[in-house]
Amino acid sequence: MSPTGNPRQIVLASASRARREMLAAAGVSFTVDPADLDEPAVRKALLAEDTDVPPARVAEALANAKAEEVSRQHAEALVIGADQVLAVGTELLSKPKDEAAARESLLKLRGRTHELHSAVAFAEDGKTVWSHVATARLKMRDFSEAFLADYLVRAGDRICQCVGAYELEGFGVQLFDQIEGDYFTVLGLPLMPVLDSLRARGLVLK
Repeated sequence: MSPTGNPRQIVLASASRARREMLAAAGVSFTVDPADLDEPAVRKALLAEDTDVPPARVAEALANAKAEEVSRQHAEALVIGADQVLAVGTELLSKPKDEAAARESLLKLRGRTHELHSAVAFAEDGKTVWSHVATARLKMRDFSEAFLADYLVRAGDRICQCVGAYELEGFGVQLFDQIEGDYFTVLGLPLMPVLDSLRARGLVLK
């Protein structure tokens, strides 16, 4: 039962460690059931309809799709779906598949400003009932090749689970000169709007 006395279950449709830790640290009671979504196919379908789809809309569509998919498997639960899209110029970057791809992503971002669009959606009975997108702007410094080599060793395989190949909450913070935007948005979940919406629904205490 939630702290409010409301027996309604909250399900997080994400395998992200950062999202789990953010919600748990905020005192939200939830279970985890990651969405099994073909993200490249969803992105491809969106861009096929309109090649000028804003990155924020791509993130929102993916968050909605994840929440709706898992919601169909959890009757009467509130399901939280989330997604994050990184845009550098007109290009959207995905999670690197290996260290070589991580190195390539970091070199592409080096010395440039990019945007992170973090979307979250609530779904009930297979339908999105609320969604929100927040954006952060990050300027990556012009780091040396020596730093990059050291960073890749220190970061290890975990960065392959992160769009942009960095974790701001760790050594990855040294990649940046400037960050504009909410810390939680950078980590992949606009937490303040999420908590506000949960309070409005009586699922956490006001």
